[in-house]
Amino acid sequence: MNVVACDEDGISKIVESYKNGEIIAFPTDTVYGIGCDPFKKNSIERIYELKKRDGEKRFPILGESKEELEVIVEFNSDAEKISQKFWPGQVTLLLPVRKEISEKIENNGKLAVRVPGEKCILSILKQCKLIIGTSANISGEKSILDSNEFKDKLPEVDMLIDGGKIVSLGESTIIDFIEGKLKIIREGSVSKEDIEKIL
Repeated sequence: MNVVACDEDGISKIVESYKNGEIIAFPTDTVYGIGCDPFKKNSIERIYELKKRDGEKRFPILGESKEELEVIVEFNSDAEKISQKFWPGQVTLLLPVRKEISEKIENNGKLAVRVPGEKCILSILKQCKLIIGTSANISGEKSILDSNEFKDKLPEVDMLIDGGKIVSLGESTIIDFIEGKLKIIREGSVSKEDIEKIL
């Protein structure tokens, strides 16, 4: 595993790693994440292996902006309002995949998408646009909050951008829309009341 700092040089190295189909690790505003290019099937399979997770559950995708995420998913009017108010930040939206790209990412259902608020991952996203961003842990184990834990827990990651210890602001709130109605799947740092206020 190569470890780089969250500076211009480190970001250019991690972007290069991403483009080469490698698995990258990075700090977010909630926990450390691991990810890759969402359009590289072999890289995604490696993440399933690293996390010891079955292939049924799709990984979330982090985007630089709502505009970038609109390339892959469709926003309804409530999703538009929520994204305007809470992105970048700790709200994840489950939205339908656009038909024209469903074959490229082998998914014709929904994808969890988010624009994170942490500066380091946003700097990477400025160049990569979209990154699979799943929590850095083996399924069922605690998420990694300290870069030092990678050596023991996920040494197979190709490139880690070191953000030190993350002071997590809590998990992201996950929102789905069932038949057009908003449903909170997991209440995290943004409360149900906060969300309902703006709709």
